[in-house]
Amino acid sequence: MLSGVLEGASRPVRLFCQDECRIGLMPITRHRITLPGVKPIQESKPGYEYFYLYGAVEPETGQRFFTEHERLNSDCFQVFLDRFAETFPRSHNVLILDNGQFHKAKKLSIPKNVELTFLPPYSPELNPVERLWQDIKDRLAFDFYEHLSSLRQKTRMVLHSYTNEAIKSLTGYSYLLKATHVLSS
Repeated sequence: MLSGVLEGASRPVRLFCQDECRIGLMPITRHRITLPGVKPIQESKPGYEYFYLYGAVEPETGQRFFTEHERLNSDCFQVFLDRFAETFPRSHNVLILDNGQFHKAKKLSIPKNVELTFLPPYSPELNPVERLWQDIKDRLAFDFYEHLSSLRQKTRMVLHSYTNEAIKSLTGYSYLLKATHVLSS
């Protein structure tokens, strides 16, 4: 499927996995270990403000790219695509992503150095970015945020704390690494 694009390509080919994640003031809960019969206590105040992280990671190198948006739609995805293409201008970037309707909107203008490759429907387990989102939410769990601005700041701190090695460890699915080696040879 990609070989036709690659034969005439003069740029290196890079494989990224892309997805979006909603992060909001509704507290993220996880299991806690307590003594038998003791229920864990967590401060909670339901909040209905949120933002979306749009992200792409390269499982082979651990490089990543994130943007924050107020909505999950084709306009925000277009902004993400344009900024992503500007960030990685010297390569042909294959983005593996899910089948969200906004990913396939007719009004999208796909940058020349970006190629979209869609996963089979209803298969989030094939996208390694899901593991990253889970890890981020684990790090945000049990914290109480009064305002969205403080949650955004904490989320940015968590994102900046990841090393390339940590990202590779979370997202380096063997079938993707093998595909990357095939693409680059």
